[in-house]
Amino acid sequence: MKKLLVLLLLPLVAPLAWSQSTIYRCGNEYTNNANRAKELGCKAVDGGHVTVIHGGPRPAAAAASPAVAARSPAPAPRADSSAQRARDSDARAILNGELARSQERMAQLELEYNNGYPERTALELRNPQAHIDRTASLKAQIARYQSDIAGLRREIARLPGAAPEAPAGAPAVVPVN
Repeated sequence: MKKLLVLLLLPLVAPLAWSQSTIYRCGNEYTNNANRAKELGCKAVDGGHVTVIHGGPRPAAAAASPAVAARSPAPAPRADSSAQRARDSDARAILNGELARSQERMAQLELEYNNGYPERTALELRNPQAHIDRTASLKAQIARYQSDIAGLRREIARLPGAAPEAPAGAPAVVPVN
C-alpha cells in the first residue's frame, strides 16, 4: 500500500525538484532573480549549484586599498626591561620545573620498562597479550616524554638571558629502541 502511494505521488513531486531557477553571477554576488540579473548584466552559472556563506569579509573591500594591506602592522609597545627580565626569569623557572618533572617521570617509566622487559604482573602471567600491550604502551610513553623534554629544552634555549642550567640530578635522555 505504501509503495503504491509513493509511486502515485512521485510524478507530482518530481517536477518540483527539477524546477530549480537559473542562478546568475554578478561579479562576486549571486542571484536567482532574472530581472535583477538582466539589469546588472549578470551571467548564468552552469550547473546551478552554488553555496553562499554569509558573514565573511568582503573581498572587494580588501582589494580596494592595496596600499593599506601592504603596510606592516604597528610595532608592539616595548615593555620595561626590568619587567621583561622578570617575565623571562618566571618563564625559565616554570619551564625548568616542567623539565624536571618530565625527566623524573621518564626515569620512572624507564625503570618500569626495564629495557623492554618489564616485570610481569599476576594478570599478565595469565594473559600474555596484556604484557605485550603494556610494554608497547610504556615504550610509547617514554618516546612521548623524550619528545616533551626535547621541546622544553628548545623553549628554554629560546629564552633570552643566561645559558640554561640542567636541574640537579636530571637523568640523561636515552632513545628507546
